[in-house]
Amino acid sequence: MQQDNQESCSNPCNLCGGRGISVLANHSRSGKPLRTVICKDCGLVWTDPLPHNPKVFYEDDYRVAYKGTYTPKPKHILRAGKVALYRRKLLDKWLPQPLKILDVGTGGGEFAYLLQSLGHDVSGIEPNKGYAEYSKQEYGLKVQIGFIQDIQQPDQSFDLITIWHVLEHTENPHDVLVRLHSLLKPQGILVVEVPTIEATCQSPKSTFHEAHIFNFNLDTLRKLGEKVGFTELEHKVSADGGNITVFFQKSTPMAYLIKDKGLNIPGNAERIINIVNNHTACKHYLTAEPYRRFFCRMSRTISEQCMTANFVNGKKLLDRLYA
Repeated sequence: MQQDNQESCSNPCNLCGGRGISVLANHSRSGKPLRTVICKDCGLVWTDPLPHNPKVFYEDDYRVAYKGTYTPKPKHILRAGKVALYRRKLLDKWLPQPLKILDVGTGGGEFAYLLQSLGHDVSGIEPNKGYAEYSKQEYGLKVQIGFIQDIQQPDQSFDLITIWHVLEHTENPHDVLVRLHSLLKPQGILVVEVPTIEATCQSPKSTFHEAHIFNFNLDTLRKLGEKVGFTELEHKVSADGGNITVFFQKSTPMAYLIKDKGLNIPGNAERIINIVNNHTACKHYLTAEPYRRFFCRMSRTISEQCMTANFVNGKKLLDRLYA
């Protein structure tokens, strides 16, 4: 991936409002043209121009494009169920008693169903019609079909909101976080997980693709949260370094801090550019990571075939897994 000297962008940076950019890449992981830029002032990374109409893409095309199906297959339910157990463990200390929870981007409903089975009052919102309808019918979940801007809930409704691997898909992450801030009760908790642009566990050619409109690192995600009115309580990085999870608490918009300190993050853009440009295919395949991932995928395939051999329905599969 090479940086070029093109300096113009269609829209200002969603974090700091800057217009000074560098180009990180010109192609997606599929090899199609995809212009990915980085803000020189804060280091936020995004696709410019947009590669698709987000509303149409996520309502109708996304699951088919990336999963090959309009509703989840047994292997997808099993994978998502295992991820749900991992996420529940991440949230352990934030769930001391039954809470009112919103899961943004509910998908097939596996995580929301796990929380519901543990006694929490869970609502979900999911733009993909096939997956949303499946989660409602299969697990009896309260899921609204649509985007977070469409949610039919009053302000200060929830104790906890989770948004797992959704923010990077949104057209305006700032506005999404503003809406989530309003939906939380005072001192409520927001859990945001996104892939990090600093990840080197994946093949270099897979770093950028059409579905991820924005790319964050910890600094840009933290600063965006502060801008909206959240305070970071803690964060975690996945074992392979691919994902970051930030636990925010609702506070008040920190306009006074922003006015004094600004939204720039000195040195962040240079750091990210250096990581991306030095993550080459040669260096990647001299590490153990690609071979570990290959054997993990092979092992997972065998395990999935065994565990879904007598598949009846999603509920029975998850009940067995969660038990």
